[in-house]
Amino acid sequence: MWHIIKNEWRFFGRTKLLFGISIGFVVVLVLSIILGQQQGAQQMEERAAAQAQLRAQWDSIEGMNPHGAAHYGTYVYKPRTLLSHLDEGVNSVTGNVIRVEGHVQNEIIHSEASQMQAVSRFGKLKSALLLQYIIPLLLVFLAFSAVSGEKQSGRLRLLVMQGASPRNIIFSKTVSVWLYGVGLLLLVVLTYSVLNAANLNGEILVRTLLFFLAYALFYFIITGLTVFLSARWQNATLALTTMLGVWILWSIFLPYMLMSSVEKWYPLPSREAFKSAMREDRSKGIDGHNPSDKRGEALEAAVLAEYGVDSLSQLPINYDGLLMQADEEYGNIVWDKHFGELRESMGNQKKAYQFSGLVNPFASLQMASMGFTGTDNLHHQDFLLQVENYRRDFIKTLNDEHAYGGSKTGDWYWEADNAFYQSVADFSYQPTAISNLLPNYLVDIGLLGCWSLLTFGLLLFATSKLQLV
Repeated sequence: MWHIIKNEWRFFGRTKLLFGISIGFVVVLVLSIILGQQQGAQQMEERAAAQAQLRAQWDSIEGMNPHGAAHYGTYVYKPRTLLSHLDEGVNSVTGNVIRVEGHVQNEIIHSEASQMQAVSRFGKLKSALLLQYIIPLLLVFLAFSAVSGEKQSGRLRLLVMQGASPRNIIFSKTVSVWLYGVGLLLLVVLTYSVLNAANLNGEILVRTLLFFLAYALFYFIITGLTVFLSARWQNATLALTTMLGVWILWSIFLPYMLMSSVEKWYPLPSREAFKSAMREDRSKGIDGHNPSDKRGEALEAAVLAEYGVDSLSQLPINYDGLLMQADEEYGNIVWDKHFGELRESMGNQKKAYQFSGLVNPFASLQMASMGFTGTDNLHHQDFLLQVENYRRDFIKTLNDEHAYGGSKTGDWYWEADNAFYQSVADFSYQPTAISNLLPNYLVDIGLLGCWSLLTFGLLLFATSKLQLV
């Protein structure tokens, strides 16, 4: 078997066209990694500089009313993950800046796609584009005549007469082409690792290994199915045409068709409808029977009773700060309700689309690739949740200072000093460990594994039915 594989590789090396294509593709592949790395590093530096400048502005506040500071707010920039250079996932369309302020949970804005010209959206060189679309095509063109070409030339009969079994021939052809794809994949991983050697850690290594596994399985599926068709059909052109049709179906048509179906099964509210529902719940109460004015009256009565006074002017604290915080906490309940429902719907969409891997392994590859590089919607939602939790602590700190910092009710001109504003904690993003999210991607890896076993079975079937002419 290994003798046949070595002969195949010698043939690849002697084919000048293939050699030239390989060299050109390797150059493009490495170039895409380096350019992606440089662009990512530049974006990280720019965001870090912008975040530092915002913090410096916040720390320089000499005197401001805490409630005014809550409206002044700050901004949080979404950090790029170290592996996002390999697969940008949803990052290019979800935005990278979110404003943190009182009373409002803002949307993340300024996506990369919204800031690019239409032509550059298609012309940007991306590693994921090459790994998911171009390398599989190369494998198809290498494997389509692996067996049928040998039949037509009569070399297949000669190999059998020399003692090579049909099983060894078919699997040797498959492995030799598959190793070509794995070699290109390994080149990507190694180049990336060298460029980021200083930042590698256990978490990154585990994610990279899982990323490598997902692509290696998919490349085996593509290669194995192409060799199977080549073994079953006499005409190499027919094998090529069929596999190209399968590739187009998997990578272009099925993803759009299945995602459209998933969106119909688990529809998401429009942006305006979503915002309108949140505004209504916040003003009228979640149950429709607890409007904001009644909540305010109940809070006032409770505070007066707690301090044993008859009017707000007699309170030793600033009731306005308590009222602002009570409004925030009720808004948090509304946020948890609506965004919880939204995340549940998106989770159902993700699960439904994941199971489309039963008919389309390309869908499983995409989901696994984004998940292991930390650029899918799960990681994005985790970032938004961390920002929202920070916003709540941030605003509560300001409201508590407004209430208990020394001012009295109605004193909107009272100002907190610079020391207080410097004591307010800055946002610090904590990346989610893959161990916490791995169960979400077991379906994708499992389906890729099942497709690999199916491909293996088809290759075994092809060996039993192989015709020498």
